[in-house]
Order: sequence, then C-alpha cells, then structure tokens
Amino acid sequence: MIKYLLTACAVFYSVLCIFSIVTGLMYASGKRELNPIELSDSFMNKYSEPEKRHRFAVRMGWVTLVVGIVQGITAFAIFRGNSLINHVIAIGFTLFSIASVTFKLKGKANLFSLLKFVAYVAILIVLLLPAARMHFLP
Repeated sequence: MIKYLLTACAVFYSVLCIFSIVTGLMYASGKRELNPIELSDSFMNKYSEPEKRHRFAVRMGWVTLVVGIVQGITAFAIFRGNSLINHVIAIGFTLFSIASVTFKLKGKANLFSLLKFVAYVAILIVLLLPAARMHFLP
C-alpha cells in the first residue's frame, strides 16, 4: 500500500514539475501575465501599474522555473527512495511548499491554494509514515 501512496506523491510532484516549468517559461518570456487567482489584494494594489506587474511576472517566471526543477528533483527522490538524502529532499521541499502556500493563503484564501495546501500536508503525512521511511532507508 505504501508504494502506491509514494507513487501518487511522486506523480503529483511530476505533474507540478511540468506545469511549473511550462508556466515559468511563459512568464519569463513575457507571454503570460501572473494568475490573479493566486495574487493577494495587497499585491494587486502594489503592482497596479502594468509595466511593474509585467517586470515582476518575468522575475517570477524564473523563480517558477527553478521551483519546477526542484519539484522534478523531489519527484525523482520519492521514486528512487533507497537513501536518507532522498527522504530529506522529499520532506524538505514538501515543508517548503507548505510554508509557501501558507504565505499565499495569508494574503487571499482561495480554493486553488487551499487544495495545494491539503495535498502537500497529505504528502508530508505519507512521507512521515514508518513504512515510507523504510522505503528510503537501505
């Protein structure tokens, strides 16, 4: 059963990896604006000028691209297992993701961010299960 749960966690990170890389490239190239669903009201007030918002979107594109790469590394670490470092990578990035989404929820709670928060907490619970730890420890 734990293998299926870990596979589901790794697949989730793999899908996020692809989505983040594609989205990051679109933001960084200036082909897409930031998604207003994920932006707080204070952000929209701070970046009300289109040019400032565009420059910020390009910078966030590069950040999103890097996050996508790290999500891919996390997916690989979960798929691979067999070492303590893979377990640390998986738990570390999951904790970072929970903190990141929590920060976004602080500004503007929406269903998309809330669903990501729930998914990351579920992944953290799976990674902390004793059977999951045995998957990573040789």
